Amino acid sequence: MPFYQKHHRHYDRAYRSRETASAISQYQQSSSSYSAHRSSSTKGAITSAFVDESGLSPQPKRTKPSYLAVDKENQIIGYVVPIFRGSQEFATGLSDTEEARAKETAGYLARRDLFTSGVEMDRVEHKSRRTIMRESADRISLTKRIHENEEYHKQLNKDSLMHPPEFVIKPRSHTVWEKQCVRLHCTITGWPEPRVVWYKNNISIDPMAQPGKYKIVDSYNVHSLEINRCDFDDTAQYRVSAMNSNGELSAYASVVVKRFKGEVDESLPSPRPHADAEVAGAPGAPLDVFCQEANKDYVIVTWKQPAVDRGSSILGYFVDRCEVGTTHWIQCNDTPIKFARFPVTGLIEGRSYVFRVRAVNKCGMSHPSRVSEPVAAMDPADRARKGASAPWTGQIIVTEEEPVEGVVPGKPCELMVTEATKNYVVLSWQPPSEKGHEGVMYYVEKCVSGTDSWQRVNTDIPVKSPRFALFDLSEGKSYCFRVRCCNSAGVGEPSEPTEATVVGDKLDIPSAPGRVVPTRNTDTSVVVSWEASRQAKELVGYYIESSLAGTNTWEACNNKPVKGTRFICHGLTTGEKYVFRVRAVNAAGISDFSQESEAIEVKAAIASPAPPFGITVLECVRDSMVLAWKQPTFMGGADITGYFVDYREVIGGVPGKWHEANIKAVSERAYRVSELKENMLYQFQVRAANMAGVGIPSRPSEIFKCEEWTIAVPGPPHDLQLQEVRKDSLLLLWKPPVYQGRDKVNGYYVDIKEAEAPFECWRGVNEKATSKTYMKVCDLKEGVTYIFRVRAQNKAGVGKASEPTEPVLAETKPGTAELVVNVDDDGVISLNFECANLTADSKFVWSKNYEEITDDKRLTMETKGNKHLLIIHAERKSELAVELLEKGRVRFWLQAEKMSANGKVEYVFNDNIISQGDKYKMNFDRNTGIIEMFMESLGKEDEGTFTFQLQDGKATNQSSLVLIGDVFKQLQKQSEFQRKEWHRKQGPHFVEYLSYEVTPECIVRLKCKVGNMKKESVALWYKDGREIKANEKLDFSEGVLTLEIAQISKKDAGVYEVVEMCSSLSIQSTEEGVRLYTFVNYYNDELLITWHHKDAAIAFTDRIKSGVVGEQLWLQISEPTEKDKGKYAIEFFDGKGGLKRTVELSGQAYDDAYAEFQRLKQTFPTCSFASPDRARVAGGLPDVVTIQEGKALNLTCNISGDPVPEVTWLKNDRELVSDDHFILKFASGKFASFTITMVNTNDSGKYSILVKNKYGTESGDFTVSVFIPDEEATSKECPPK
Repeated sequence: MPFYQKHHRHYDRAYRSRETASAISQYQQSSSSYSAHRSSSTKGAITSAFVDESGLSPQPKRTKPSYLAVDKENQIIGYVVPIFRGSQEFATGLSDTEEARAKETAGYLARRDLFTSGVEMDRVEHKSRRTIMRESADRISLTKRIHENEEYHKQLNKDSLMHPPEFVIKPRSHTVWEKQCVRLHCTITGWPEPRVVWYKNNISIDPMAQPGKYKIVDSYNVHSLEINRCDFDDTAQYRVSAMNSNGELSAYASVVVKRFKGEVDESLPSPRPHADAEVAGAPGAPLDVFCQEANKDYVIVTWKQPAVDRGSSILGYFVDRCEVGTTHWIQCNDTPIKFARFPVTGLIEGRSYVFRVRAVNKCGMSHPSRVSEPVAAMDPADRARKGASAPWTGQIIVTEEEPVEGVVPGKPCELMVTEATKNYVVLSWQPPSEKGHEGVMYYVEKCVSGTDSWQRVNTDIPVKSPRFALFDLSEGKSYCFRVRCCNSAGVGEPSEPTEATVVGDKLDIPSAPGRVVPTRNTDTSVVVSWEASRQAKELVGYYIESSLAGTNTWEACNNKPVKGTRFICHGLTTGEKYVFRVRAVNAAGISDFSQESEAIEVKAAIASPAPPFGITVLECVRDSMVLAWKQPTFMGGADITGYFVDYREVIGGVPGKWHEANIKAVSERAYRVSELKENMLYQFQVRAANMAGVGIPSRPSEIFKCEEWTIAVPGPPHDLQLQEVRKDSLLLLWKPPVYQGRDKVNGYYVDIKEAEAPFECWRGVNEKATSKTYMKVCDLKEGVTYIFRVRAQNKAGVGKASEPTEPVLAETKPGTAELVVNVDDDGVISLNFECANLTADSKFVWSKNYEEITDDKRLTMETKGNKHLLIIHAERKSELAVELLEKGRVRFWLQAEKMSANGKVEYVFNDNIISQGDKYKMNFDRNTGIIEMFMESLGKEDEGTFTFQLQDGKATNQSSLVLIGDVFKQLQKQSEFQRKEWHRKQGPHFVEYLSYEVTPECIVRLKCKVGNMKKESVALWYKDGREIKANEKLDFSEGVLTLEIAQISKKDAGVYEVVEMCSSLSIQSTEEGVRLYTFVNYYNDELLITWHHKDAAIAFTDRIKSGVVGEQLWLQISEPTEKDKGKYAIEFFDGKGGLKRTVELSGQAYDDAYAEFQRLKQTFPTCSFASPDRARVAGGLPDVVTIQEGKALNLTCNISGDPVPEVTWLKNDRELVSDDHFILKFASGKFASFTITMVNTNDSGKYSILVKNKYGTESGDFTVSVFIPDEEATSKECPPK
């Protein structure tokens, strides 16, 4: 054997090239021939088998060589043994013919060399002595090397070359998806070359049986199995076996093919629902099959007895098992078992199983139960390491390791009997501490108590799990048990025997439950309660059955056992009488029935209602809060008669005692809690009441702070209700918000989202605000659950959303009746409704626009059986009428007869057709027939005749209203008065005018009451036009102004006047300059403001600016100089009267303000009016934007400044807040964007952007004008261009 192969025996010789193999063969043959010749010439012992008798010529070319060894006399003395025994082709890599040809060539060369060597010996004497010595040395050296080579090969034998197979690399397990390919590969050594076979679940794999499915490749000791397009059936344990004459070795790998979620293999056993049995009288299917204490070859299966036995007691149960991936079910027990628990043995380690159970009585076999969850037969320690349970798609990955030389295991410990019945006994123990490196198995032995005759139970196959179930024991006898461990090294000593165990049921069937008491619940359900079983070990629960009184036909009320002693039986018939009975169940069986209950009639019981929930705040002022809540989920079988509200203070996080807020019940789900303390924290709770009594209180609400709301937008709507729910639509109703904000609510937005969707999924239902307090929501998806909320808006914007409704399922419930509308030729409208659940107390309530109809002069109602008819008689058209609205607006209107969609209306004033514009607003609702025209006010030019001309096809009609003379003047006067009153009441106004009274102390008290007073309000008293000084006693509390005159005399006679004033004009220094400011009690767009300096109107520049922030009016003077000294004044004019406030900015006042300005300026040394780092509006805003109503407006401008400026957007000099209508963004400190989502006419006006940092402030203005399509005039809020 060559030297480079001495340490690499596992390589075969197939890699050699033919040239190399030929050279090695020649070397071996020539070495053998030369050695034989040397031995012949010196000792005369042996001659080579490759030389003929003459020793001169080669053998014939095709003569096969001889392996006989002969001496000089050609006597056979032995054999020449080749170096490699076995297949020549395997040893050299050459075929038989090529090997023979190579040997013949080598023999020829050897004989030629021998001949040449003999001739040279004859000539040696002719050479010089020096040449002879050199050749002799070379010859000796060569002879020595040949001799050493021969000695080495003589020591070789077949045992040094041959060895059993060995896995250098074992195959690995894989988990793959369906339709993927997987390859298992390994590296095997051994001599002779092992034969390799692949197995699937111990069945050899034949690639030819399934062409294209399997591919087996062997290359350079690397063996692989490739599985193409794996499917579920390829989930198995694969084994590769290598075998030669010295032995056999195997390695294992598992392949688990996983299926995408949602797909179900039709070949798998599908769960069956709990249905009636196929055989009449057979019991129902068992329930809740569950596997526990699974081990290598053992698992305990438990279940619950069925609720239905068809009147015949259950004799027992059969347990079936099925290996995952197959459809073959195997029955585990030969005879029925009474217990609802059974140990299943004989499982194959590494396999996954599912189980099912069947019940049997004397009538037949039940349906199989639902299959259990898959469970793997494996060691619990391996399960904890690899996962809780096997995937249902296949087996757990299990590999076998090559065993090492082990020792005999020790004794098992902690042997005990865990369960004993008359059918079986279950043993459990712990493995021995001394068990070697390989796993152990167990033999179980038993003997009758009192004897020493031990009998091995599992004589054929030892068990792998430390648990074992023994069957076929004699009931009533006493046994002892012990366990032995075994492995490849032998069988160990037995464990300590258990105590004597008597074979029999240790768990008794529970006793029957006690007294059963039914009570009324709803019109279709009854609450059943009972006394628990007194003797019930390991109780599983109770089964309840019901029967119509007098029929003795019993039906189960529950499919699964109930743990408690109370159950609500649903699905009963209203008005019928029922009796009930109960029985208990445990693993041993089902108890006898309890005694039957008394008969009870099914009808709704009256109980106190459940607590309300969802308490929220709708409005908050200084000393009161308005609360709202949702009605209880359970009404108690009667209508709610009212609610009671309690409150308590929370101080330092500690709640106080509860106090009643109302003694008399309130019928609405909203209530104002008064007499609270400002800025205090409160909690609230609500209780509902019905005719049965007052229910328990709700959970305490969140903690709310009692402080006055000053936000401009309205509060949340409340009392959301869902009606007319259908599969694709429903009706949503709500009540307006209590807190209106600064302006009246002018519309609502409805939002919707799926109940399970995240908060971000809220979306609007209506793009344009609706003025109604109801909306029909359409385009719902059937079977989807939704929730809704509502938001109110006014001129200031959109307010906070209401609390969401309870989830509602979009479905049309069976038996839902629809309203049927008929119209006859005379225009008589009839509404028909049919109700199937009428009772003696039922009544019909008709509503119009979801408000109950109280005026029924035109209505006729008829009820026949379960049908109700409402007839609406036609009414003649009303005449044109006029009325005054809020703000003094004038409304002309009439009610028309029914008109088609092609009906038209023309509006005429003094024989001239008028159209929609700034002055006139028209509206024609064809659904109601209401025709309206609005005017904001009446002028002298509006005196005359107004006419509405109607046309529908060929039919025409008209109605006129004459407003002239005293009638017009009176209407104009009332309109102007109401408009002024409305504006007056927006700010501080007199609720009660000035009056006087004399007290018992002879003090004359002048008093009046003012509304909308604020902290900044100032009241001044005048007598005969002169302000009264502060030496008189003044009082101002709770909106009441008083002036007391003590010891009145003639000098106090005169005309007294009280004036509510704004605050005085004040001076404030800033880092930019000097600011003059004052506060007003209320500011609106009609208040005219003028600033004066030295009695001259101020011309505003970039250095001198004015503005309004909330109720503060200010004048900013940047970098003041001597020229800015003097008297400043601000004048107000509200259309009725004026007011003036002055301040002197000179002398010490100017010096102090200027010094403070310098100090602030030095605080920021780089601060300058012209600083390059000051906040600036770089551009991008237009001067005027004209946009159509209903469109979206988006403007963007560039902002600069360091540090990054603060950005504020203003509308009509009032700050805007970002909401759903106005979207304000400031990105990257450079880009400010302004978006109005749905533009309406209320959005017209002056807009500004104000940017500010420590170096300065700058603003940019633009005007938005909104027009309505097909109108020639623009909105009145749009200033002239």
